[in-house]
Amino acid sequence: MKIKYNNLYTHFVFVTLNRVPSITEKSRIRIEKYITGIVNNNYSKLYVIYANPEHVHFIVSRSPKLSEETLATIIAESSERFINENKLCIGKFSWQDSAAAFSVSKSDVDKVCKYILNQPEHHKKVSFTEEYDSFIK
Repeated sequence: MKIKYNNLYTHFVFVTLNRVPSITEKSRIRIEKYITGIVNNNYSKLYVIYANPEHVHFIVSRSPKLSEETLATIIAESSERFINENKLCIGKFSWQDSAAAFSVSKSDVDKVCKYILNQPEHHKKVSFTEEYDSFIK
């Protein structure tokens, strides 16, 4: 059955392999723009993204044509290739084999967007490990 309207918001967190802080401030915006393009080219809409040195947060309104796992795989494989081909990180860049995906209600999208955009300030107070552990709990 064709789905005419959907409300499928997902907050993704991708982590660099071994949590190595590979994403530099110099390459951050190029990586964010590339991931935005991947999402937009896959029937979905990216609302906000922030690439920290060892992890990336982004929120997507996902097409029902794609599962979270399928979209995450497309983004991870394509962005890894882009980062390595353009030498945006020192050495070979890889994401961890798994990512996190959290559903977000429409009423919470703005709150999650603000949280993602506030990552630099947030991580002055809370380490990534503490943040990730709280998400999982």
